[in-house]
Amino acid sequence: MNDPAAFETEAVARLRAEIPGKAIVAASGGIDSTTAALLVEKALGDRARAVFVDNGLLRAGEVERVGSYFRSSGLHFEVVPAADRFFSALEGVTEPEEKRRRVGEAFIRVFEAEADRFGTDRLVQGTIAPDWIESGGSLRDTIKTHHNVGGVPKNSRLVLVEPLRDLYKDEVRTLARHLGIPAADRQPFPGPGLAVRVNGPVTPDRVRRARVAGAIVEEEVERAVAAGTVPRPWQYFAVLLPARTVGVTGDNRVYGEAVSVRIVESVDAMTATSMAVPHSVLKTIAERITRDLSGEVVRVLYDVTDKPPATIEWE
Repeated sequence: MNDPAAFETEAVARLRAEIPGKAIVAASGGIDSTTAALLVEKALGDRARAVFVDNGLLRAGEVERVGSYFRSSGLHFEVVPAADRFFSALEGVTEPEEKRRRVGEAFIRVFEAEADRFGTDRLVQGTIAPDWIESGGSLRDTIKTHHNVGGVPKNSRLVLVEPLRDLYKDEVRTLARHLGIPAADRQPFPGPGLAVRVNGPVTPDRVRRARVAGAIVEEEVERAVAAGTVPRPWQYFAVLLPARTVGVTGDNRVYGEAVSVRIVESVDAMTATSMAVPHSVLKTIAERITRDLSGEVVRVLYDVTDKPPATIEWE
């Protein structure tokens, strides 16, 4: 995409042709779906409605942050609470690909109900090129199933519309800036949310631990960026690991879980480089996580693996 203004004009025209009636938009609060939602609203006006699903797998303060972000973007939206549905769908599931499929199906079932309520069968998604490339198909191997691609059940009655399908992340950010969307460089957050940052079983309690640890990583990295200690990374987050590890609380021996911190640089998410973060920053992150989750998390690791061979997310 060389000309974001030309892309906007063409996308709005295509959307009007593809959607003769109403449409709902799967709006996660990420840059991809927000950009798609704004394009659809430009094309359809009040015949479009952005739907943000609170699935219980979000980061700390995400519902409030996303609401503020949408309002700043001039986007009309509705919040649908659905945490119970998602935790029920994920009960007993530990395999990463199955998690993504279960989350994808749960999202679609929520969107089907919302589409029925709005009187449409069209669902707009912010799918971008890396999503379907990494999800595999034809001669491509599956790197990981993106919930909005491989996680869509075959028996869904919704017609998918994907106006950003051929763009890469850096191109979406350029388009978002052109559309006047604020904070276009907001770090990506996976569609399945903390379900793929909780290795092993996904329970409300384990998600809570991942949420606390992730908030600490974000706060300390952003503090270091503001101080000029590190450049702004592409992504920075915590992953809760399934291994039990020995720790000490006071004079007591305890068994707790471990957290891995992931901080990477990238341009388009197709490749990424682990960032060389000052030890003092990592030390503060580790101290805060083990203090705020005392007895629950007793060990903090730093992931220095690039993509490839690793992916950015652990699952």
